[in-house]
Amino acid sequence: MLLSFNSGVSALEQFQQELDVISNNIANVNTVGFKSAQVSFADTLSETLGTNSAGSEQVGTGVTTSGIANDFTAGSLSATGVQSDLAVNGNGFFVVKDPSSGNTYVTQDGEFTVDPNGYLVTSNGMRVQGYTDAGLTTQGDVQINSTGAPNNDTSAVQGYTIGDDGKVSVLLADGTSFTRGQILLQNFTDPQQLVKVGDNLYSGQSLAGELSTPGAPNANGLGSVQSGYLEMSNVDLASQLTSLITTQRAYEANSKVVTTSDDILQTLINLKQG
Repeated sequence: MLLSFNSGVSALEQFQQELDVISNNIANVNTVGFKSAQVSFADTLSETLGTNSAGSEQVGTGVTTSGIANDFTAGSLSATGVQSDLAVNGNGFFVVKDPSSGNTYVTQDGEFTVDPNGYLVTSNGMRVQGYTDAGLTTQGDVQINSTGAPNNDTSAVQGYTIGDDGKVSVLLADGTSFTRGQILLQNFTDPQQLVKVGDNLYSGQSLAGELSTPGAPNANGLGSVQSGYLEMSNVDLASQLTSLITTQRAYEANSKVVTTSDDILQTLINLKQG
C-alpha cells in the first residue's frame, strides 16, 4: 500500500482528535474554573528505503498524538457579590469530598453554596474540606454554624465571612463572632497528571504529586482565597477559533492526500486488470 495513504489516514485521525479538543474548549468558554487543553503531535516511525553517502533514505509514515495537556494558567476573576463564591488567586485547588463515597477530588470551581446543614458544598453536593474547629487543628467538612462558639453560645448564625486566608468567621445573632474553621488548598508538583472526571472535578491527586497535606491559603506558595469572586474559564476564544480554522485546513489537505492516493491505487488496479 502507498505510504502516502497511511500518512494521510493517520493525519485525519489526529486532526479529528484535535478538533474534538478545540470544540470542547470552545464549548466550555463560560464554564467556571475550566482549564483549556492542547494537543501535541509527533511523527511516527519512518521507513528506511536504503542508504547513500548522505546517510539513510527514510520516508515517514504519518503522525500520532504525543499528548493532550491541560493549561493550568489562571482564568480571570469575576465579581459575583455572593459570599460563598470563592476563587483561588494564585496557586492551589479546593479539596472537596463526596459524603456518600468518601472519595476526595480537587477543583478550581469555587461556585459553592451553604446547604441546610451548614456545610459548604459544590453544586453537586461535594463538601469543601478544611479545618473544622476554632483551634484549626482538625480537618474535615467545612461547616458554618455556632459549634465552637465562645462560652458555648448557641445563638443563631446571623452571617459569616471568609477571609483571604480561608478562615471562616461566623457572626451570631447576639453580635459576637468567632473563627469557625478554615478552608484549605492543595497544590501539586505535576498537575498534568490530574484526571478530569466531570463536574469541574479532578481525581488522581497522588499521581500528580500532592505537596504534603492541604495547606492554609497565603502560605507555602499557595494563593489567597477571594470571597465573592469566581475564577472564569481560561479559554482564549480568539486563539481557539484560529486553531479551529488551521486544523480544518490541515484536515482538508490530508483528505486530499487520501483521495489522491486512492486514485493512484485505482489506476494501478486498472493497469493490472488491463
